[in-house]
Amino acid sequence: MMGTVAMVLQILLGAGFLMFGWMKFTSKQMVDEFHRYRMPVWFRIFTGVVEVITAVLLITGLWNETCAAIGALIAAVTMVGAIFTHLLRVKDPVAKSGMPFLLLILSLIVLYLNKGGFGL
Repeated sequence: MMGTVAMVLQILLGAGFLMFGWMKFTSKQMVDEFHRYRMPVWFRIFTGVVEVITAVLLITGLWNETCAAIGALIAAVTMVGAIFTHLLRVKDPVAKSGMPFLLLILSLIVLYLNKGGFGL
């Protein structure tokens, strides 16, 4: 059962991070958001690369627990950064952090379910 939960969450997170990562390269909305965050273009591109790599790790993690654990850890750290950006850097209302907060929680669950990938 736990294996099935981890697999479903990894697929959902992987798809989400692939979509959001790809949007960093292709979406005018993301260009505008990073401008609003007062962050340079290179950081938007870097974030997109990190998110696409995270997606690959999470999906690869269906066959390799270590990849799942690493992907989930990177996802969690990325979402902490997103939450801080929304709440502290640009002073958005808490509701704007809803998706990053949900992705953080899901990432932490996947990390916990795959903690054996870190030898724990």
